[in-house]
Amino acid sequence: MKLPKEGDFITIQSYKHDGSLHRTWRDTMVLKTTENSIIGVNDHTLVTENDGRRWVTREPAIVYFHKKFWFNIIAMIRDNGVSYYCNLASPFVLDGEALKYIDYDLDVKVFADGEKRLLDVDEYEAHKQAMHYSADIDHILKENVKILVDWINQGKGPFSQAYVTIWYKRYLELKNR
Repeated sequence: MKLPKEGDFITIQSYKHDGSLHRTWRDTMVLKTTENSIIGVNDHTLVTENDGRRWVTREPAIVYFHKKFWFNIIAMIRDNGVSYYCNLASPFVLDGEALKYIDYDLDVKVFADGEKRLLDVDEYEAHKQAMHYSADIDHILKENVKILVDWINQGKGPFSQAYVTIWYKRYLELKNR
């Protein structure tokens, strides 16, 4: 499949390890694609949960997906600063339908004041048992938590204020064309 271009809209689908659809985001605007990554933005984007519940994102958020790292990053642009929600997840794949990944429950939240929290450890442990995550996947995910925390501590990539500013500005330019 050919990569989407700047300004295109794509659907994002997250799945669980057992193959069940977890959540869908409609109409994420693509800001940049490379061979290994996609940067996009959600702004008042329709989200559909696996049980059919629907809601709309409240604030603009820059989304970052990579083909080599087992996480994706959402930088939520709020009045009090930028907060981050990071999903421990499989690298993404792109097909004619959507950008897809497997959500592995563990999340790292970074608050605007810099506080970090590892979330959903109990959910991860329960799903690890129920869905039979392999020892390899468990190891990969735990190593990627370390990589992610290192990126946060270093202000690397999406965790840089300059990154958020550049991509939000680009989004506003595209939106107002």
